[in-house]
Amino acid sequence: MTSAELAERPSAARVDLVFVPNGNRVRVPAGVTVFDAASWNGIAIDSTCGGHGTCKKCKVRISGGSIPASSLDARAFSPDELRDGWRLACRAAATSDLSIEVPPLTTRPKAATVGVGRQVILRPAVQKRYLELTEPSLADQRSDIERVLDELDDLELRVDLPVLRTVGRVLRAADYKVTAVVVDEALIDVQPGDTTGSRYGIAFDLGTTTVVATLLDLSTGTPMAVGSMLSKQQPFGADVISRISAVMMDPDNLGRLAALAHESLGELVGEVCEQADIDPLDVYEVALAGNATMTHLALGIDPEPLGVAPFILSARLLPEVLASDIGLSVHPRARAVVFPSFGAYVGGDITAGLLASGMNRDARVRLFIDIGTNCEIVLGSRDWLLATAAPAGPAFEGAAIRCGMRAADGAIEGVVLDPAASAADGGTAAGSAANDCTAAAGTAGTGGGATPASPAGTGAGVSLKVIGDCEPAGLCGSGLVDAVASLIGAGLLDHSGRFVPDEVAAAVAPGLAPRLTMLGDERVFVLHWAGQPGDVAHSIFLTQRDVRELQFAKAAIASGWSVLLEEAGLTAADVQQVLLAGSFGSYLAPGNAIKLGLVPKLPVLRVVSAGNVAGEGAKMALLSVRERAAALALLEEVRYVELSDRPDFNDNFVDQLQFPQ
Repeated sequence: MTSAELAERPSAARVDLVFVPNGNRVRVPAGVTVFDAASWNGIAIDSTCGGHGTCKKCKVRISGGSIPASSLDARAFSPDELRDGWRLACRAAATSDLSIEVPPLTTRPKAATVGVGRQVILRPAVQKRYLELTEPSLADQRSDIERVLDELDDLELRVDLPVLRTVGRVLRAADYKVTAVVVDEALIDVQPGDTTGSRYGIAFDLGTTTVVATLLDLSTGTPMAVGSMLSKQQPFGADVISRISAVMMDPDNLGRLAALAHESLGELVGEVCEQADIDPLDVYEVALAGNATMTHLALGIDPEPLGVAPFILSARLLPEVLASDIGLSVHPRARAVVFPSFGAYVGGDITAGLLASGMNRDARVRLFIDIGTNCEIVLGSRDWLLATAAPAGPAFEGAAIRCGMRAADGAIEGVVLDPAASAADGGTAAGSAANDCTAAAGTAGTGGGATPASPAGTGAGVSLKVIGDCEPAGLCGSGLVDAVASLIGAGLLDHSGRFVPDEVAAAVAPGLAPRLTMLGDERVFVLHWAGQPGDVAHSIFLTQRDVRELQFAKAAIASGWSVLLEEAGLTAADVQQVLLAGSFGSYLAPGNAIKLGLVPKLPVLRVVSAGNVAGEGAKMALLSVRERAAALALLEEVRYVELSDRPDFNDNFVDQLQFPQ
């Protein structure tokens, strides 16, 4: 049932929900889940699956009223937590008035804000010209706008209607001493006095998980401020497929998702302008680099064709867009430069990344990999470029991982294991337990026996690097990769991805073997004893299923670049450099990426963390019209390879499941 159908229920069948700690009170039709009630009213509850009951992240506590526990709740919480009112919001149907405690959602995940880029010749599309005009007379009866345009005779300009509405008043009030504001071929404003020292632009990397904004002084090319935040679309799922599905199930969600994208971008505009102490009205242009789905949603374009075969874009190139079209409160006639897409799953963020990295300018054969829920891959040189996309899944965002979380304070982002550590200090064996890691429900970090973590680690044989140098609360994507690579190196995981038997573990890594234990009927490795030593259920651990999730993700990525190599008639040895792009790529250890087979087996110095190249490309588009034209030219230089219709993809995928020997 859609939200529109639910809203048509009789008003008598409604319940009042109070969300704590914000005190938001909402009235919704009886039977709506707590998750949907929150999402409809802009209240963020953590989720990576979009409320489908698969991620078990949407943990809330019913502090007033009651909701029976579902079978899924019983697997997500301990008996004590169930008695205390903890429930999964997506399975909690509100049939009576409730008070609901929502754990705070991390809105500032760790994100790469800079990346590999190139120097450009400063030639922005935004120009300001100070003009001292002659006053009209009976001998000079030119119109007001002609008087302005005649002083700009080196430019062929069209004039926005709002300029005509105000130009006469501005000229006379300013004694005909004004500044003309030009963007590309449009005169967008005539301002009193000399304002040539104030012209700014904002470059956006509109990611599925994280949105990054950089404020630029277009007069000098200097970055003035940078900000990042978790996308407000997060309640609709961690990946683009979840968000496309949300629109397919309820068309009204398109408007909601568009509004949330605008809200994310708008908040960042306010933040970076406040940091730099500038007026948002002095921002005359923005650049937006995002994947095709995020761009469609931000512009209010139906994304459904992107999610079903044959995966068709509404348009690769978009018409002129105003910043106000994406909800931004900057100059009312500011333009928005939206990067074009190569295909449904190789979008404008990759166009921007290729621009920044200069893939089409380098004689070397290079491999560009942007790792996320959807992994975009480009192979080539200045003579040719091939692109594809591989469905990596949400493992690298911490989703589908039992103790997974985003890269925020408390997330384990680095793991080093020492198999030679003494068995006496390696850890505490534990019995079986039945529930998931419950850090997200508020239990992690409160156990009496826990010691705050630091980069030095939490016990002999285990060194953990934790974002924020605080008590570990979960495992993010880079920590997952490090943990699996370290377990392989320690001999506790074989190359098929299976934990070794206890007797083998005791022989190869006696200090770590006690951490390899059971949780219910599943084998797990304890990274951090979050509660009392021996309490596996309330610790941070890696499960056999988590390892499989990583294997599926890495196999999809490796299949993608191996297909491109085959298409180009090359081998891995022909690749002279690998660029790991995006926030995840910035924090991924190149050696471990090679060890797991995420990238070809090459000398480690050939693998480079490129950082936020999408954001760098967006900056370049604001600073240089020449680079902007180069981004458009990439559409003709890159050949897209669709994996889903290749008969050899499945065979490639199966071959890549094992970790390299």
